Amino acid sequence: MSTTEQRLQDLGIVLPKPLQLPPGVIFPFPWVRIVGTRALISGHGPINPDGSLAQPLGKVGLDVSLEQAYVAARLTGLAILSSLQHKLGSLNRISAWVRIFGMVNSAPGFNQQPAVINGFTDLIIEVFGAEVGAHARSAVGLTELPFNIPVEIEGEVELHPNDA
Repeated sequence: MSTTEQRLQDLGIVLPKPLQLPPGVIFPFPWVRIVGTRALISGHGPINPDGSLAQPLGKVGLDVSLEQAYVAARLTGLAILSSLQHKLGSLNRISAWVRIFGMVNSAPGFNQQPAVINGFTDLIIEVFGAEVGAHARSAVGLTELPFNIPVEIEGEVELHPNDA
């Protein structure tokens, strides 16, 4: 077991199963695309351990509280870790988290997007530590997200050169 997977186990974190797409929905792209020593991560949303979309759905600041959105960002992080583990075979191949783009389904007037995306960042730092887990980041508010999810996150990680 790699160091990162051991850390997940020590923290009591179990990664979710892959997203169960709604009937008739097809995504013609990979969740993770490896290019050289980089792994590009497509936008993920919050999912439950069984791969179903996590509740609540809706706009943060209206249907979803800041606290619920923070949890949704953490669940999104778990979904991303699951996709990375599936594609890479081991999360220990990650040498650095490079950048994250966090999108928040925001109600008019809601402006605490960075506090929401902290749910993701806190998870990554907890699992990988500050040196590997630190990342450049944006957190923006959008008027709509797919399936009415409250949070969507995409990003990029660097892989150890000998593992790429």
